[in-house]
Amino acid sequence: VPMFPLHTWLPDAHVQAPTAGSVILAGVLLKMGTYGFLRFAMPLFPYATHQFTPVTATLAVIGIIYGALVAMVQPDMKKLVAYSSVSHLGYVMLGLFALNMQGIEGGLYQMLNHGISTGALFLIVGMIYERRHTRMIKDFGGIAKVMPVFATFFMIATLSSVAVPGTNGFVGEIMILIGAFRSFPIFAVIAASGAILGALYMLWMYQRVMFCPLDKPENQKLKDLNVREIVTLLPLAVLVFVMGFFPGLFLRKMDATVSHFLKDFNTRYEAYAQQQPQSLGDRIAAVLPASENKDKIIE
Repeated sequence: VPMFPLHTWLPDAHVQAPTAGSVILAGVLLKMGTYGFLRFAMPLFPYATHQFTPVTATLAVIGIIYGALVAMVQPDMKKLVAYSSVSHLGYVMLGLFALNMQGIEGGLYQMLNHGISTGALFLIVGMIYERRHTRMIKDFGGIAKVMPVFATFFMIATLSSVAVPGTNGFVGEIMILIGAFRSFPIFAVIAASGAILGALYMLWMYQRVMFCPLDKPENQKLKDLNVREIVTLLPLAVLVFVMGFFPGLFLRKMDATVSHFLKDFNTRYEAYAQQQPQSLGDRIAAVLPASENKDKIIE
């Protein structure tokens, strides 16, 4: 999981990887870390999970804000999208460690959303790179005039990443924030500001690439997406709106599993917590021989 402060490998990995590698990394591999928390770490160590929840939530919120702020100053489109992943995965971790239905379901939903929106963004950046052999934002401008189909798909992926209502990203983020607010309200409020920053850097990038003056000769000769590229992006664009308008189709599949997970987690936590000595005297009594307890325990 590219979670602050262990996130530094991700931007360089994305920048150095080919387009296909970045799509697989964003769409599949990053989810292995968050899935590992949910599938292994949390069920196996419920007491430790509960004890470290404030620490994990703090790091998640820092990652949300830090990833967004660093993304705002990136000159490279691919690196900007990579830092947005740091921010988005912070939301996922915040939802999982809220330890309630809304948070965990929102985290699971956001895993799917991130794979779709960020995968689409990496495909789009790769397509424009094949035409211009540069990813620098300053090298573009006015692309929407010569590549309207490209601009449309780019806008759909951008709106999904920004979590505009009606897109898949909105459902995941709002559920995470609701779940987080029930567990740690202050963190939820701070995380909500990360959504504003996300809109700022994504829409700013889109505006500079698509709507600035078309004054570079290289951009004036660009060709729009071909059939193969449209067929590649179309399923992702459709999923953005299907998951945004009909989230129940997916969330109903999660209800029973998440409910069972929480019930089992709470049962394990309570059983383990009852075995833990609570006071200093109890802790000393747990390690002293029984015959010495009366004289040496300090309550």
